[in-house]
Amino acid sequence: MTWTVKAKRSPVLAGCVPAAGGFFLCPSVRPGGGPLFTASSLGLVLRSLVLVLVCFLWTGCEGDRSGHLLKKANDEWVKGNHSQAVELFKEILEKFPREQSAEEAMFRLGELHQYSLGDSDQAVMHYQDLLKSHPGSAFAYDAQKNIADILEFSSKNLDQAIIEYQKLIFNFNRAEENSDHQYRIASIYLKKQEYDQALVEFGTLIDEYPESPWQEDSRFKVAELLYTLARCQEVHALHGDFVKKYPKSRFLPELDFVVASCLEDEGRLKEAYEKLKTLEGRYSYPAMLEMKMAGLEKRIAKRGKKKK
Repeated sequence: MTWTVKAKRSPVLAGCVPAAGGFFLCPSVRPGGGPLFTASSLGLVLRSLVLVLVCFLWTGCEGDRSGHLLKKANDEWVKGNHSQAVELFKEILEKFPREQSAEEAMFRLGELHQYSLGDSDQAVMHYQDLLKSHPGSAFAYDAQKNIADILEFSSKNLDQAIIEYQKLIFNFNRAEENSDHQYRIASIYLKKQEYDQALVEFGTLIDEYPESPWQEDSRFKVAELLYTLARCQEVHALHGDFVKKYPKSRFLPELDFVVASCLEDEGRLKEAYEKLKTLEGRYSYPAMLEMKMAGLEKRIAKRGKKKK
């Protein structure tokens, strides 16, 4: 005798016997009269179904448990129980390393050390662990950005910060934010007083990101760098273009001061003085302006005496 499993709602044939779970075992034959299942094959099928069900239920329970731990860890962090939060995040990594919650746990450990514990080295370590183990994670971009910010502003490791900002540009598809990272790269070279390279990086931003909100700022920085590098002819050309493009720019007084400084260096003292005169009442550093004008007055007077 061979048997087929029938649901409780199915028509129950003669010879069927009740089984566990509201099912019936019924005699079964193939259309030609042969057996549909043997007793051994039926047992194998039932064991397979039980195994699949157990695995499904266990996976669901695992997700529920890791999610519960993640919520608890975040709650402890919000309450200020930093040590407890750290232990809970680490527990998630140990018990559920393949769950999506493990990705968030790594990222939150980085944030917790960065913002709450002030431990930049540990923060970078956790962010790097996330990037190595889950490079496609939804938290990967923010982890990379936090690494770059830490190295620039906290660790002051400017050379490595440049590399990390470059990774943000080349490894992630965030075109709308790439100009922010390019601006940081240029600004770091400026901090390092590597003026030629800073000029190149600001130029890259201007050329490659025409819609960037950093365009105006970068063009002004270029003018300052050109003056620093004693390239005043280019400063004059840039000044004209800048005024046309940004007639109401907040940088105009500072740019006029740069132009006046170029005029002074070129020996055009009266023109420099007149340019500075137009800045009275609108330059951010009136004491510096007054000192600069006083120095020019003396130089102009001294030059007049020499001519006599």
